[in-house]
Amino acid sequence: MGKETTMKIEIITIGDELLIGQIVDTNSAWMARELTAHGFEVVAITTVGDNAQMIERALDIAFGRADVLLLTGGMGPTKDDITKNTLCRYFHTRLVFDESVLETIRTVFSQKNLEINELTRSQAFVPEGCTVIPNTAGTAPILWFEHNRQILVSMPGVPIEMKTAMTNEIIPRLHRHFPTETYLKRSFLVSDISESALAVKLSDFEKELPEGLSLAYLPSFGMVRLRLWARGNEHEEEMHAQAEKLIRLLGDLLVAEGDASLEELLGNALREKHLTVSTAESCTGGYIAHRITTVPGASDYFMGSVIAYSNEVKRALLHVAADVLEKHGAVSRPVVEQMAANVASLLKTDCGIAVSGIAGPSGGSDEKPVGTVWICTFYQGKKHAQLYHTGTLREENISRAANMAMLQLLKMLK
Repeated sequence: MGKETTMKIEIITIGDELLIGQIVDTNSAWMARELTAHGFEVVAITTVGDNAQMIERALDIAFGRADVLLLTGGMGPTKDDITKNTLCRYFHTRLVFDESVLETIRTVFSQKNLEINELTRSQAFVPEGCTVIPNTAGTAPILWFEHNRQILVSMPGVPIEMKTAMTNEIIPRLHRHFPTETYLKRSFLVSDISESALAVKLSDFEKELPEGLSLAYLPSFGMVRLRLWARGNEHEEEMHAQAEKLIRLLGDLLVAEGDASLEELLGNALREKHLTVSTAESCTGGYIAHRITTVPGASDYFMGSVIAYSNEVKRALLHVAADVLEKHGAVSRPVVEQMAANVASLLKTDCGIAVSGIAGPSGGSDEKPVGTVWICTFYQGKKHAQLYHTGTLREENISRAANMAMLQLLKMLK
């Protein structure tokens, strides 16, 4: 199937809570990743509030550029959940009672030892003429409409309900309705270079890419992930050749290939070498430990952390020498070197990570402005301490420091 006939999808998320920032829209990001991996093309992502006219307008626009519309949100039992009624009006139909939906609701409620009330029972009303798909993870039905050879699917906004429906029902049904092209992708994690400098370095490579292949830049704090991609199995041989060329061009800038996160890469390296790690954190406040422990099985290699936010804790728990603190200050090479080595000794780990810095927005000086961060990593009796200047925004400084700390130890292990 050629690119000119590739099936196009638009994702529409519905809810006032999304527009006012009360809830972050994670649904569309997850859906886009899954759909792309399955060979579908997402052409737009739209968010609208709980307003019937705005929803209908969004549907008109979306049907003008996409073959399939995937909606999430507004399917609950309360008055602000208006998606179902809006779809009835849009498709010129009416709500009818569906006994099978009520039976699903009864099953879900009995499992939770809850009683059905009238609001919950109202979820068994569905638009006449649509295909009702059982919601095995909740009570709101999943609605499938076919209209002028186009498809609209309405799902609950609860992430686990949406993900279950997409995985078990929607994606398999879309595959039966539409042929797809294979999505080919190679990812490369790069560090020690800015996005703009990397783009300059790879400008000739991009210009010489064969038709059908593209290179995308996905920057994050202190790193850039490159994605080399194409649609269609006919590009597979060329994809391999270009990926090998890119690897040679990146050289020592390449941290790893693939989509694994930094914490996963570090965990894999520690597990492969049968090593353990601990952290001593000041300005990151335990964020490095949090990141490491988001990986399943992290207890194989992560032993614990000391959050030494104050100098008193640095002295009392990490045994940082008082005269070193007084002479050099908490944000200094000698302090993080002692922190890294001493936390490894205290928690009996092979490796140690220590971070001390000025996250901001206040607390900086001419000598040590906001964003000044010292990081020391400890492995096999060796210490590697490095100074970073991470920026002026507190959240960014913490995230960037965590990335740099994990990267620094990962490179030591290599």
